[in-house]
Amino acid sequence: MLIFSTSDKGGTGRSVTSCNIAYRLCLAGLNVAYVDFDFGSPTAGALFEISAVERGVPGNRGVHSYLLGESGTAHRVDVGSATDRPQLRRIGPRAGRLVLVPGDEGGAEFLTCDNAVVTRCAELLVGLEQEFKVVIVDLSAGRSVALEIALKTTAMPQLRHRVARWLIFHRWTRQHILAAAGLVHGAHGLLDTGVAAGHDKDALLDSLRYVRTAVAETGAEPAGRAEADAANRLALQAPQDTWIREQDAILKRLASANHLGTITVLGVTPIEPVLQWREQIVLDFDVNNKIANEATARAYAELARRLTDNATWERL
Repeated sequence: MLIFSTSDKGGTGRSVTSCNIAYRLCLAGLNVAYVDFDFGSPTAGALFEISAVERGVPGNRGVHSYLLGESGTAHRVDVGSATDRPQLRRIGPRAGRLVLVPGDEGGAEFLTCDNAVVTRCAELLVGLEQEFKVVIVDLSAGRSVALEIALKTTAMPQLRHRVARWLIFHRWTRQHILAAAGLVHGAHGLLDTGVAAGHDKDALLDSLRYVRTAVAETGAEPAGRAEADAANRLALQAPQDTWIREQDAILKRLASANHLGTITVLGVTPIEPVLQWREQIVLDFDVNNKIANEATARAYAELARRLTDNATWERL
């Protein structure tokens, strides 16, 4: 299964949420590969707390160099062995493998998307999918060449009939809702680019879901999480609470009008104080020690479950 994570804006929590989903899938016993296609800012290594590749891998051995034909293989890092965080090394005997395929240190965004790059990308993804149950590809934000490469690659014969799912991340604000809708439905957006690459528009739309990030309690219903931890509730005065609920209702109407309604949402992540200060994997260790909120870990676990649940992806 191939999972592509993208967003129209930076700061949506795309990478930190995708890394946490990868970790939760690994905890569930699945072998997972995480591929850093954020070519201009390959920081997945920092999220997994691997100091050797926290800004990408040095020496032209990353994904960027591989796609350009400058390296015969793309470098891999076993997260459980290489992480500097002791608690992340002790994933558990029933867990699967979690492998990072990092970008290049000092890499840059691609300027073109030629056939050679697409062919090498197809070879990389086919090989990873044969080895791993889930392959998560974290794309650069916006209408990037990384998105174009991914769409052209998944339209190729060797990948056309494989399961590919697209996650669009956005924060719960007016600007982010409009940006996410534009990325998918706007001119030169995901659907336009996908159809031009050879995808069927309806099939591509069915393979796409939205993830709302850093949502206050009042907007958490689409996650399928009716309850919320008291520790995660915002301490608000009555007028503030009323105003926020009114704004939440407005945002729900706006999302529905822009094809981002509840039925298209894979899940929601709550506001997490820990992640406001430090982007990281939220471990059960953090929850047990009252550092992170249980609702956050639960949201990531639910996203991981729904991501691999075929019933969740039935035709809309």
